[in-house]
Amino acid sequence: MNWSENDEAAMPAEAQAPDAAPAPANTLFLGDSGELPLDTRRALVQLLAGPSLDGRRHPKLWPILVRDEAVIRRRLAELFLELVIDRDVQVAFTRQADTGDLEVPLLLRRAQLTFIDSILLLHLRQRLTQADSQGDRAVVSTDEITEFLSLYERAANTDRAGFVKRVHASIEKIKKHSILQKIRSSEDRFEISPTLKLLFSAEEIQALTQLYQRMAAGEAPAQLVQTDADEEADQ
Repeated sequence: MNWSENDEAAMPAEAQAPDAAPAPANTLFLGDSGELPLDTRRALVQLLAGPSLDGRRHPKLWPILVRDEAVIRRRLAELFLELVIDRDVQVAFTRQADTGDLEVPLLLRRAQLTFIDSILLLHLRQRLTQADSQGDRAVVSTDEITEFLSLYERAANTDRAGFVKRVHASIEKIKKHSILQKIRSSEDRFEISPTLKLLFSAEEIQALTQLYQRMAAGEAPAQLVQTDADEEADQ
């Protein structure tokens, strides 16, 4: 059967393009099939990019996260991730969900902690707790950190120059994860992020405290020293 141009023009739009569908309400670019609005996507991306979404550093994204917490949790769950959020300190981040015996792909990498990293994190956690109890900002300097960690120089079994190098490498690692945030107009002073409060469970804090006490007594667990040496060899 032949159709004339007039017949084709008279066909309903639905019949001419049966597969056509209206664009989603939140279409942002060509080919976009997403459902979330722009600001919600930005909050989700910040959580995935990490290391955290901080109300002080991301004042526009924090209220979006609070508003759309439920839908963001659902999106993260599809990636086997869990949202950790503390409204009091306005900090949130993602971590691998506890899936039990279910084998799932891991999206997030675990940071390997050296001996120096562990001691530094515990020290920063204690400084953060102390500052909170006094209503102050938790601020530390490079010199202060180096002086504190020098208590463990003998335990680390290394020369002074090598030890200082490791301390600075540890500070850089902690900065990379935004736990130490450089204070403007200062090259060697940092504020400790409240994110650190959420990173350790009570059991982990207790384990690190026991480590701290053993190190103060001059004991150096072999596995931690070896981990430190392994990381240096990988650099």
